[in-house]
Amino acid sequence: MTDHPNAFADRPTVVGAGIAGLMTALCLAPEPVVLLSYGHLGAETSTAWAQGGLAASIGSDDNPELHLADTIAAGHGLVDREQARRIIEAAPAAVQTLSRLGVRFDREGDSLLLGLEAAHARRRIIHAGGDSTGREIMRALILAVRRTPSITVLEGVEARQLIVNDGMIAGLLAAGGTGPFVIPTSRVVLATGGIGGLFLDSTNPRASMGQGLALAARAGALLSNLEFVQFHPTALDGAARPMALISEAVRGEGAILVDETGKRFLADLPGAELAPRDAVARGIWRHLAEGHSVYMDARSKPGAAFSRRFPGISEICRQAGFDPQSQPFPVRPAVHYHMGGVAVDGEGRSSIEGLWACGEVACTGLHGANRLASNSLMEAAVCASWIADSVKGQAARQRAFPALPVVPAPPNPTPVRPIMSRWLGVLRNRHGLENAIAQLLPLASRRAPASEPALIGLMIAVSALRREESRGAHARTDFPHSDPASQRSLLSLDAALEAAAETAAADLPPSPIQFAESA
Repeated sequence: MTDHPNAFADRPTVVGAGIAGLMTALCLAPEPVVLLSYGHLGAETSTAWAQGGLAASIGSDDNPELHLADTIAAGHGLVDREQARRIIEAAPAAVQTLSRLGVRFDREGDSLLLGLEAAHARRRIIHAGGDSTGREIMRALILAVRRTPSITVLEGVEARQLIVNDGMIAGLLAAGGTGPFVIPTSRVVLATGGIGGLFLDSTNPRASMGQGLALAARAGALLSNLEFVQFHPTALDGAARPMALISEAVRGEGAILVDETGKRFLADLPGAELAPRDAVARGIWRHLAEGHSVYMDARSKPGAAFSRRFPGISEICRQAGFDPQSQPFPVRPAVHYHMGGVAVDGEGRSSIEGLWACGEVACTGLHGANRLASNSLMEAAVCASWIADSVKGQAARQRAFPALPVVPAPPNPTPVRPIMSRWLGVLRNRHGLENAIAQLLPLASRRAPASEPALIGLMIAVSALRREESRGAHARTDFPHSDPASQRSLLSLDAALEAAAETAAADLPPSPIQFAESA
């Protein structure tokens, strides 16, 4: 192992190259910054796959208070009201910033086109290319990053370990290219995305395995609300993995959900197909468990306009053998977003000095127990500028490195996916969560390729076991009601391992996994 060239010493280092990482790097300019991308810039990021758009209250019939009310209602009592208000009020300015950076949002004349999505009281979803918002954002931001001389992009490089000295960040151990190397830095921003790659059925890139959470947890940072994993109600039900997302905007334009008999089985749910995601996902999950099939029916609305409004989704459906304008197509819930993450303050600072988190890897308090549709891209764009200001305000500090361990192996979630999918789905219970903990603990306790994914899976399972209620995306059949005194959860790695060891010591009867690994 050799140190990275001193040219990078003391530069802020951003880990991740989706909207959160790219925007943070751009906002740090002209201060020199190092940006680590797991693959080629723009590849394997959830941002590039985002279909819906950004939520911002810019319509003549809308305002931040209405947007805040919808966010709080969707978040089921765990939204940090003041932080959410601050983010939501900054959303329109973030849209303007993205436009200045070259993002071509859909317009009608001089006005931005506004779409409707579930649990929004107004049309406030700003999109690009119909259903290609993420791809357009990435195109513009990558071009802006390439044109910014203060940003050094390291492609095909993976962060393996945060180096901590006296409770503060002292460097980052990375691997890629010619081998392992160290970036000496006292300022690191995690922008690594979510955890969908830990599950068999997910709409996220397979590489989204909670790497940022593992880095932070190993460094001693507190993580928050890990039990809240959002299942998008409508992924295309087929053999492909990852699963293709059928954007909520399709239902916003009038598509309905029916079963094999043509029955609109969610008609009695408050809000029906446009109820909050957690409620729709549970409704579909239960209907499937009862032996039914579930289909999206867009023949009436948007009907003939489907391919024009949703060209990407239309092509996805046609490749799978369905014509959405003339026939219903099968859908089912799939892991889509993680409301939990590194616990951060209003400036994105974690509990470790010198470590920030932005985007899905962070838990800001905006999403609570269930994210409101299209609040995620907006959150990343808004918070990136605040984090950049905070990073600039902390002077670089040179710190001696402690003795470095052997470079960790690349993460491999293959043994973890069946366990997470079996026991941490839409509906959970004590028996399943205890089995998950018992099966994940041996994988997380050794320095093997599966240890980092298993570690995050274990922490999610421990958090889910501790939350003895149903709230938002966390639904337990053995605790079906919500606890009025519920608060956000906080968990350290040491506390998780201690709790897991106690649970595993209960000597549970064997319960074999019944899921096969998908290609």
